[in-house]
Amino acid sequence: MGITIKTAADIAAMRVAGRLASEVLDMLTPHVKPGITTEQLDALAHRHIVEVQGAVPAPLNYQPPGYSPYPKSICTSVNHQVCHGIPNERPLKNGDIVNIDVTVIKDGWHGDTSRMYIVGEGSIAAKRLCSLTYEAMWKGIAKVRPGIKLGDIGHGIQTFVENAGYSVVREFCGHGIGQKFHEEPQILHYGRPGTLEELVPGMVFTIEPMVNAGRREIKELGDGWTIVTKDRSLSAQWEHTIVVTETGYEVLTLSAGSPPPPDFVQAGASA
Repeated sequence: MGITIKTAADIAAMRVAGRLASEVLDMLTPHVKPGITTEQLDALAHRHIVEVQGAVPAPLNYQPPGYSPYPKSICTSVNHQVCHGIPNERPLKNGDIVNIDVTVIKDGWHGDTSRMYIVGEGSIAAKRLCSLTYEAMWKGIAKVRPGIKLGDIGHGIQTFVENAGYSVVREFCGHGIGQKFHEEPQILHYGRPGTLEELVPGMVFTIEPMVNAGRREIKELGDGWTIVTKDRSLSAQWEHTIVVTETGYEVLTLSAGSPPPPDFVQAGASA
């Protein structure tokens, strides 16, 4: 299956889905504090997506080949969990970090985004990891424009992360998105400049680097979904959905509560 190029109408619909996904994170933000469980966060998100937004939580019962159906409406990955953490009844405690990953389907189109949260007072190391991972995502986003190659995005992220002394998870990547949750192309968060597919206007995909404080090796837990760092080091991830425009890019997963881009991101982003 090739890369689908989205029309202006498609992109307008995805802009709505992306904003709704980001607004779920806005809604959850004040609830992420010591004592709440990720199960409770999942219930809040599910109710908001279904009852307030009139949308569908894409992860619920999502079942790629070889997997059991995912049992919850959001993914919550805590501390050394890299991705696909399943919400549970363990209360979050002061100093935890948690990635909340939200994908909604609205009128048949997907919006996919995630943010890091520090629960209560985080350590300096935790704050630095979350901040640097956010910058790493934007290092990739800022590369996006027609004519560059996907390898340029991955290279920009990898060099920034590794120069800071962290590691990039290689087994999971960003992905094309539209009327399907996961489409071509794969967006690697490492790579060589000038390699892989060339970007053209109308391509829509996620950029979602997973950065480990320690080594990059990972393993899957027995639930068949949760991915953790092998060395139990902290891991962080941020995610936006991006469309390639005629002159650059537009971030589709923005809302009133979205953190602002880092200072190095110029006004070169086309709206």
